[in-house]
Amino acid sequence: MVFARQPRPGQVKTRLMPEFTPRQASDFYAAMLADVLAATADFSALLGLEPWLAVTPGSACAELARSAPTRFRVIPQRGAGLAERMAWATAQAGAAGARKILLRGSDSPLLDVALAASAMASLDENDAVLSPDQGGGYGLVGVRTPYATLFDHPMGTSTVLRDTQARARSLGLRTGLLEACIDIDRAADLGRLAALVRGREPALCARSVAFLDDEGLWGAEKKVVADPQTPC
Repeated sequence: MVFARQPRPGQVKTRLMPEFTPRQASDFYAAMLADVLAATADFSALLGLEPWLAVTPGSACAELARSAPTRFRVIPQRGAGLAERMAWATAQAGAAGARKILLRGSDSPLLDVALAASAMASLDENDAVLSPDQGGGYGLVGVRTPYATLFDHPMGTSTVLRDTQARARSLGLRTGLLEACIDIDRAADLGRLAALVRGREPALCARSVAFLDDEGLWGAEKKVVADPQTPC
C-alpha cells in the first residue's frame, strides 16, 4: 500500500523549501510518486501482491487513480493524523483478507523489490517489520495483521522508529528490522540520492532524477537557507 498526497504547491514536500520553490517541491513530489507507483506495480506483480493506493485528501482518489500505471485499489486516507490513517488503512486491508500488509510512503523512490521480498519473508517470523530511514523514521512497515494501536504515538519526529518498536514491544509483538532505505525529505537528502544513483541507470527513480536534472536542483542543499522556520 502506497501512502500518497495530492501534489499541490505549498501542500507537499514543504521541508524542501526554501531551497525549492513551492512549485518545484510539488512537481518533484509528483515525479517521486510516479516512480514509486511504477515500482510498486512491478514488484507487486513479481511477488504476487495486490497494489493499493491510500490518498489524502480523499477527493483526489480519482485523480491519482488515473495517474497510476496499473489497477491499484484506491482508498481515501481516514483519520485525524498519520497514526490514525495508517491504522485505518491496515484495518481496511485486513478486512479485505490480506494476510500480510506492507505500507510505504511516496518519498523513498529507491525502495526496491528485494526489500519488499525481504519484508514479506520476515513476516513469516515476525508480527511487524520496519525499514529504517536516515531521519529516525522508516520508509516501509509491514504487519502480519492489523494492530489498531501499533502507531499510537507521535509521528513525524526523529524517534518514530524507536517509538514504534517500543509500542510493538508493549503489545507483545515480535518485530524485525530490515535493510535501511533513503527518504527524500530535505534538500540535504539530495546528496545521498546522488551518491546512490551515480554511475548507474536510476531505473527506480528515473522521473525523479530527470526532474532534478531538468531543474538544475542537485546543488539545492548548498543554497543559503533564507528562512529556517519553514514549516514541516
